[in-house]
This record gives sequence, structure tokens and C-alpha cells, in this order.
Amino acid sequence: MLKTLGAIFSTIGLFALAPAAAAQQAPMPPLMRMVVPFAPGASTDVIARAVANQLGPRLGTTVIVENKPGASGFIGASAVAKGPRDGSTLLFVSVSMLSAAATMKNVPIDVIKDLVPVSILGEGPLVIAVSNKTDIKTPADLIAAARAKPDTITHGTGGVGTIAHMAAELLNDSAKIQLKHIPYRGASLAVTDLVGGTIDAMLAVNTTFASQVKAGRVRQIAVTSLQPSPAFPELPTMASVVPGYEVNLWTAVYVPAGTPAALVQRLNREINEIGKSKELRELMLSDGAVPVSMTPEQVGVRVRESFATWKKLAAAKNIVLE
Repeated sequence: MLKTLGAIFSTIGLFALAPAAAAQQAPMPPLMRMVVPFAPGASTDVIARAVANQLGPRLGTTVIVENKPGASGFIGASAVAKGPRDGSTLLFVSVSMLSAAATMKNVPIDVIKDLVPVSILGEGPLVIAVSNKTDIKTPADLIAAARAKPDTITHGTGGVGTIAHMAAELLNDSAKIQLKHIPYRGASLAVTDLVGGTIDAMLAVNTTFASQVKAGRVRQIAVTSLQPSPAFPELPTMASVVPGYEVNLWTAVYVPAGTPAALVQRLNREINEIGKSKELRELMLSDGAVPVSMTPEQVGVRVRESFATWKKLAAAKNIVLE
């Protein structure tokens, strides 16, 4: 009887381990494409290539990076959403895809239903910087200046619906101020005007204006994370003067809806491990990002909550990306 029970429990144990084993051994296509919906050389592209270089050997396959910029990232995102559901096509994109989708009048795809989030590689704060031609030196100075002259303190972004734009609108809403948005056809153009004093401020990842900060032409005053960032210990949080204010930038990997769960689970595990590698840690640290390890289900919750937040804000502020 004891032997019989032992055999039964052993069998049950094997069945319990089967899903994990299946995910571990899920076969991958011989050639995989990681689509980056931005131009080569952008920070997202650089990180994607580092991930691809490690992911291929871990999966026993080849992973190539393919840039498909345009339409606020939706040329690339649409190509993946409509691509094969065999794990051969991945999308590597930042949370800006969700903020853009929340503001677009006609979104080419349903970012919640047409794509399955696999993993968030890392996340970190945006940095708020101001022109040296202003008298703004602290988060409190920025809020005070905006309250003293509503809709005259300007901030530049790479365009309507970008995470920087939406982060500023959330700050407007949270602090009851009105920074004036000046959209550009790229963040680098906004940096040029920030240096020249044509605009007063920018919210962006650190590398966007790091060289100008080092040269003393631009002044960083705050981070948008709720807690101080270890990468920027000298910078206070905007939440120190606007309680509860928080915006983090994160990069995620997606596959088309309908991709087998075993493949999603394996990709999740491998990408989580890659994010912990020294190479990726150092790359992400330049923008203050840190590795994030989440299950696909947890990433799905984050994606849905983030999209809902930006959708609600866009509706309230009547922000529309044509």
C-alpha cells in the first residue's frame, strides 16, 4: 500500500513539474527577429541589440534586430502584432507605445488585445532639466514659476503622446499648474532649444541631455520617481514638492497575441536573467534604470494599468495625436 501511494505521489509530482519543464524546453525558431520601432542608435535600440546578443545563445538560435521606425512606433508594433505566432517575432519598445496609443485618434492595433507582454527589462525615472538661462534651480522653483506665470513656462518633448509629454501633463494635473508644451520632431531638437533658452525645461531620460549637463549648459533639478534614484543621488524627487507624483520609463518585450504560453514563459525567464547581467545593468544605469523581474502575468497587469492611466489623462486633457 505504501509503495502504491509513493508511486501515486511521484506521478503527481511529475505532472506538477511538467508545465515548468515544458516551458524550459519550449523549442524556439532557428531565426528570430526583435523589432525596434525606433531608428538605429536610439537608447532603446542600443539596449535591444545587447539583449539580442545574449538571447540568441541562451535559446540556441539567432536573434537579429530590425528597426521599423515611424508612426509613433506603430509601424513596428503593427508588424509584430500581425506577424507569426511562433515566437519568431518580438517587439522591444518602451512605455511610450502605451502613452502614444492612449492619445491617438486612430490606433493601428489594440495594444492590450493584439500583443502579449513577455517581460519588462528595466525601469527608471525621467529627469527634469532646465535651461541655464532660467532662475529655476529646484523642483519648488519650477512649481512656483509655473504658478506665478501659468502657461508661460515652456517644456519641450519629442512629440505629442510621448511619455515625456504625458509625464508633464500628469505633473500639471497633480500640481495644479500649467507648463506649456512645445512638441518637436525629435527630442534632440528640443535639447538644442533648451540649451539656447528658447524653451525652459524638459522631461527626458538622462542620456537625452547628459552631454549638455556635463558641459554646464543645462541644469538637472529633479527625478520623476517616487523615491530618490540611486543613479542620481544628488537630485531630489518631484514628489518632494508634489506628493504622490511618479512616472517611470520602462522597456518591455512583447509577442503577438496567440503565441504559445510555453514560449512566452521561456522568453520571460531568459530575458529576466539577461536583465541581471553586468552588460545590461551598466547600459541601463546610464539612464538610471534597474533590472525588473516579473512574470508575464505581472507585466500584463502593469501594461493594462499604465494604459488606463494615460488614456484617462488624455481624455481629461483632450490630448489627441492626429
